[in-house]
This record gives sequence, C-alpha cells and structure tokens, in this order.
Amino acid sequence: MSDTESRFRQRREEFMQRIRGGAALFPAAPTAIRNGDVEHEYRQDTDFYYLTGFEEPGALAVLTPDHPEHKFVLFVQPKDREKEVWTGWRAGEEGAVRDYSADKAFTIDKLGEELPRLIEKTDRVYYRFGSDPTFDERMIGLMRRFQRQRQREGYGPTSVIDPAEMLHEMRLVKTADELSLLRQAVEISCNGHLAAIEAIRPGVYEYEIEAALRYTFRREGSPRCGYAPIVASGANATVLHYTTNNRRVEDGDLVLIDAGTEFGYYTGDITRTYPANGRFTAEQAAIYNLVLEAQLEAIKAVRPGETFIHPHERALRVLVEGMLKMGLLEGEAEEVIKEEKYKKFYMHRTSHWLGMDVHDAGPYKVADEWRRLEPGMVLTIEPGIYIAQDTEGVDTRYLGIGVRIEDDVLVTRDGNEVLSARVPKSIEEIEAVLDACAYRRGEKV
Repeated sequence: MSDTESRFRQRREEFMQRIRGGAALFPAAPTAIRNGDVEHEYRQDTDFYYLTGFEEPGALAVLTPDHPEHKFVLFVQPKDREKEVWTGWRAGEEGAVRDYSADKAFTIDKLGEELPRLIEKTDRVYYRFGSDPTFDERMIGLMRRFQRQRQREGYGPTSVIDPAEMLHEMRLVKTADELSLLRQAVEISCNGHLAAIEAIRPGVYEYEIEAALRYTFRREGSPRCGYAPIVASGANATVLHYTTNNRRVEDGDLVLIDAGTEFGYYTGDITRTYPANGRFTAEQAAIYNLVLEAQLEAIKAVRPGETFIHPHERALRVLVEGMLKMGLLEGEAEEVIKEEKYKKFYMHRTSHWLGMDVHDAGPYKVADEWRRLEPGMVLTIEPGIYIAQDTEGVDTRYLGIGVRIEDDVLVTRDGNEVLSARVPKSIEEIEAVLDACAYRRGEKV
C-alpha cells in the first residue's frame, strides 16, 4: 500500500471509530453543465476526496464500521470503452478495489439494490443534505423505505445525522502529511504573486496580471486555482470579491491581488496591494501602513490557547484607532467598535480557516464559546480598509482606496509560522521590488 493510500485509510478508520453503530454515505460532487454539452471543470467534493482519494464523478462512498466484511464500499461508474474515449479512463469496480482500497465495489446502477443491504442493520445514517439535490431525494426515499421495514422487520436506521461535526473536526487540525501539501500550495501561490508583481505597471490590464498568476500556478504543477483570482485596480479594490479583472491599470492606482492555488487538494490564500507606478502616495501609504500594523498585531495573537476571534479583535482595535486619528471615523474607539461603525470601511472578519477549501471546514465556536487555537490549525490573517469612490463624508483624497493584506498562518507549538512570508509586504520592500522590475524592463536606469 502506498503512503497516499495509507493516508486515506487512516482517515476512514478514524472517522469510522466515531460512527460505530451507524453508516455514512458520501456522494461524489455532481458534474455541472457550462453550456450546450460542455461541462464545467470538475473538482471532487472535498469531504468525499478527504476519505477516499477518488476523483471521478458519479460515485458514492459507503462507510459501515460494523459490517463483517465490507466496511468501505465504493459505487462507481462502470467501465465503458466508448465513453472513456470521450471523457477519460474510469477505475471501474476492479480499480476501486485495487487502487483505492475499497473492500467491495459496485457499479452505480446497482445502488438501489445493494445500498439498502449494506446499511439496513445500522441504527443511523450519516449524510449531509444540500450538496446534491438528486441524491437528497434518493436519501429521503431510502429512509421512507426503512421506516416501513422497521415496522415489519424490527431493524433499520431511524435517523439521518450530519457527519460534518465529526469529519470537519478531523479536517481542522492538519497532520504532517497535510501540512506538507498545504506548504506546497502556499509556496506555488507565493511564486504566482511574485510573477504578478513583474506584470504590474500603468497601462496593463488586470487580466494580464491575472495571466501571470495563472501561468505560474499551472507551470508549477497546480491543477487549478483555489478560487477565482482577484486583480482589482483603482476603485475596484474596494469591492471585496471583484473578479471581472478587465480594467486598464492607470498611473496612481493601487492594485489589490488576492489569489491562491491548489496542490493536492489544499490551497493557498494570499493578498497584497501594490502601487501601479511603484510609489505609494501619502494617502495610500497612510491607509496601507495602518492595515499592515493591524495585520502584524493580529499575527502576534495567533498562538495556542488563544481564541479564534482574538486576532480579529487585535486587528480591529488598531484599525479603529487609526481611522479615528485620520478622521475617517468619529467618536470613541469603544463606541465605534460596539456599534460597528467601522463596517463602513471594514466589513469582514480578519480570519478564516484554511486547508482543503479556501474557507475551510471546522467550527469557529464550540458550545457558544470561540474556539481555542491548537497546533496544526491554519488560518488567514487579512485585515483591510475599503473606501468606495462614492462614500459620503470622507476627505476626497482617500476616495477609491482599497487595501487588504493577507497571509496564511500555521499555529505551532510555540506560537505561529507565516507560511506566505516570502511575498513582500512592507512599503519599503514593495517599492524596492517594483523598482527592480522597472529596471529589468528598461524603464529605469
């Protein structure tokens, strides 16, 4: 058995220990039509992949820890030479057992016949509704069948439970193997950002900078971006999830780049903000340095035992006090924070979990208390200030300025490690790097 197969087996065994007496069903992500008969790029459901390593659509994983023979069963698409010519090789039943360590495999057309037999002696079924409406309906029909069977035979599952609480708890704290993949994803993401810096200058289009990102990601072995890259120049940087990326970058603009890529189903998530012409204006520098100060303070708060919300509280305090000094906000800091007046310029939280999904699985609160950070957890630290072009009551010098700075931070035994530290973020570093890019292009001597 390969190290990769062993990793997935260990995950299944740990999860099955948590659901003794029950059975769990995990359908593969459905395909989605883009237009005509063309499908969107396929990406496997994260939970399904986490437990199986299987990347084909049209599949179902069944975990039955108390079954005497078949604790891990895969239902898969049948081998079909004609279809494989068009869409690629399929594992089939034999491949599911040989290559993915399934105890037993069936073709997906046998689901109605075989699935009830596998789970009929369990007390409960673990299944998450909402991702696949078609399978949701099948699940409802299956439970109705078991209701009737239980009355006649005296056995059959009586409840459906969301497996997320247990499974996502497993995903929240990363193993050494997971961290290795995540580090590689962040490393490639850093290289993409460094390539994007080379493309920044007045006169280019946002999509040209995006192209530099995507080219580097793909060249270095990433199969896809972790999310749609944001390349936002000028006032576009004040739109949090701007992804149109088609504006021409003008002299005097800031360019906000938020992008990360996947490797081994783990993703990076990095944001930097740069002056297009190589120099921050006084107003841009004031906003930028305030966001950077808030980010550095928040990173200091990432350590074992601290609550998840503490870095946000630290960043928020710095941002509010700074914006009060600049005249962007009025009043006392405590009042501004309590009444959330800062949301005019800072609308989001400072952190989210990072891992297989860019907004990764795992609870932020446990029993109504903020989660305590533990070694192996990874989160982003990403404060920002966004002053829309049409904001009323703001000095016109600040209008249209958007700044966000984001790093990927691992909680370690002694504190934290900033995984994405290679991408420059101080004003001095950024201006020096942009100067070097201009020299290489022959724009400075």
